Amino acid sequence: MKKLKRKDYEKLLEPLQVELAQMADWARTGGKRIVAIFEGRDTAGKGGAIDAIREHLNPRQCHVLALPKPSDREATQWYFQRYVAHLPAAGEILLMDRSWYNRAGVEKVMGFCSDAQYKAFLRQVPVFEKLLVDDGILLFKYWLCCDQDKQEERFAERLADPLKGWKLSPIDLEARRRYDDYTRAREAMLKATHTAHAPWTLVDFNDQKRGRLALIRDLLDRLPDTKVKGTKIEFPPLGKKPGKERYGALKPIKGGGSN
Repeated sequence: MKKLKRKDYEKLLEPLQVELAQMADWARTGGKRIVAIFEGRDTAGKGGAIDAIREHLNPRQCHVLALPKPSDREATQWYFQRYVAHLPAAGEILLMDRSWYNRAGVEKVMGFCSDAQYKAFLRQVPVFEKLLVDDGILLFKYWLCCDQDKQEERFAERLADPLKGWKLSPIDLEARRRYDDYTRAREAMLKATHTAHAPWTLVDFNDQKRGRLALIRDLLDRLPDTKVKGTKIEFPPLGKKPGKERYGALKPIKGGGSN
């Protein structure tokens, strides 16, 4: 399929982002709680998909969660405990850049959890997610699909770009060597956790722009009619005639091009 040009992508994205804004208003006024999980291999495009969704949403309402390595104390807690603290309240949206599924992926492959912990996770997560859904949380789980050749292209791009170097961690580099291990872990995870109450949706992200459009369209289509009759906003009269702002002795810095 022909690669989507940026101007065409932005033209297709704009109406979806308008619908996302309507969805956020619907969630706020209706007290809905939305959780969307984004999982996939390194470089699949999780961050870009999340950015496309949240770009025009109120950051006080739409939160992004990307938890760091657990602390020593957190490592002794019930595995889901630190995630529960971040679940949305009424009217809020949570976008999870990786999630509790770390245990079924990187922790399993890299040996950061025991086999007993891994097996317990696969048993418990369908039950945990059923509790969330039964309590009214709207839960969406997306796996972003990316072929190995595309992943290698993106790794090379990160290596060459000083602005993207932070995206290459030692774990990412080791993941290249363990590609097949990650494949087996993913298949086991999908088999154990693809349930009627919390199904996985796989999205082709070999073309990230098309992938974002497909994912957002799917998310919106799986929600009810989210249009809310809004209140018309009108500006009140100004207190005085508009004029130049004054700062006393202080002077604002003015922008300008280089010589």
